[in-house]
Amino acid sequence: MRKNYGPLYAAPMAAWMILFFVIPTAIIFSYSFMTKDMHGGVIYEFTLSAYRALNNPTFFKVAFNTIWVAFAATILMVALAMPASYYMARSKHKNFFLLLIIIPFLTNSMIKIFAWMGVFWIDSGLLNSFLLWAGVIDHPIRFLYNTNAVIVVTAYTYLPFAILPLYTTIDKFDFSLLEAARDLGASKLTATLRILLPNIRGGITTAVLFTFTSAFGNLAIPSLIGGNDSYMLSNFIRHEFNIARNWPLVSSMSVILTIMTTIAVLIFMRLNRSPVEVARENREAVNKPAGSTARAAGTGGAV
Repeated sequence: MRKNYGPLYAAPMAAWMILFFVIPTAIIFSYSFMTKDMHGGVIYEFTLSAYRALNNPTFFKVAFNTIWVAFAATILMVALAMPASYYMARSKHKNFFLLLIIIPFLTNSMIKIFAWMGVFWIDSGLLNSFLLWAGVIDHPIRFLYNTNAVIVVTAYTYLPFAILPLYTTIDKFDFSLLEAARDLGASKLTATLRILLPNIRGGITTAVLFTFTSAFGNLAIPSLIGGNDSYMLSNFIRHEFNIARNWPLVSSMSVILTIMTTIAVLIFMRLNRSPVEVARENREAVNKPAGSTARAAGTGGAV
């Protein structure tokens, strides 16, 4: 009899997940129901005060601003990544373009943020200097320290997260289907909407999931690029943890964000099912009652 070594092979990964995911999540979850200590940390007394404290206009305003920035940056990233990924997949120099995408991705994020600060700087920034030189504007524009700057820099920073999954999906697409649709009288727009987009849905949903979650939890960009109108949940959590020392409140926010992220991932996984998987699930749902009835009839006949 052959031994099943599957659990033994999975033991290191299970230990890793328990040590670095399950236990920290359990600690955060338990801290959210404890009492705040005046000097930091928690007092082991059960309370719901941390969750009640979230019911205030300031938190809702910061949460709405965070969702808006992440949503706008995600739309911008996907809109830029779609044509770029399509061109890369159809190009003869796809490996070269892929290298151009990966190199900025490997660059330290702080360097990219400070580079954009140099572009957006009010007095001597590259963008204002060029617009003044070209005569487009008469005085410098405040490009820095606002929500628009956070959206643009976030989109630039996490753009590879949108391009790479889209490129991988489009590169596997059979472009002869578009030619067949054109031969049958479909326009370019109709062929794209009815043929291309449904077949690359997996890449689109993966790109949206990666970019939205990255933009949603970003800390460095709103801290350095944003202003008072671009305060995000990451800034709020840092303030409550380092300055206010309210660990239960931070833990309650982390629990809510974890639940929201998990729900979003489950929704995207549901929407990302391929037609083959949907057909298989439907076939199993139809055949299961019939199979159960046949087995029951066979059992009755045997008796």
